[in-house]
Amino acid sequence: MTIRILLVDDNRTFLTAVNNFLLTLSGVEVVGQAYTGKTALALAAKLAPDLVLLDIVMPEMNGLEVAAALRAMATPPYIVFLSMHDSESYRAAARELGIWGYVGKGDFVLDLIPLIESITHELETRPARHPVSAGTPL
Repeated sequence: MTIRILLVDDNRTFLTAVNNFLLTLSGVEVVGQAYTGKTALALAAKLAPDLVLLDIVMPEMNGLEVAAALRAMATPPYIVFLSMHDSESYRAAARELGIWGYVGKGDFVLDLIPLIESITHELETRPARHPVSAGTPL
């Protein structure tokens, strides 16, 4: 199975580094990159990624706001925060939002692989994601 990932960070240099790292992994496809929260939401709606790797501190719309909007989607992606701001308040907000993981930017090379593997396993073992619409029988 290939996991489809959307990268979101206002730091283009870091985004490029994460993208280049993910390109070395098998079973991973980066389907898009966004530098703002608004662009991230538009791309998530269009591309339906399995996983969004999301920075927390961004201009205009922060990662917590983006995560809340992503979680409200009909078929929400898994979300992992990638942040250099590792505080208990951010971790608590992430837990409250139902975020799958929280990785420090300095540790992403080591910590991201097990998270991606666990999400891939979840995707393989759960029923297919189908959006619920007004015409969908329950």
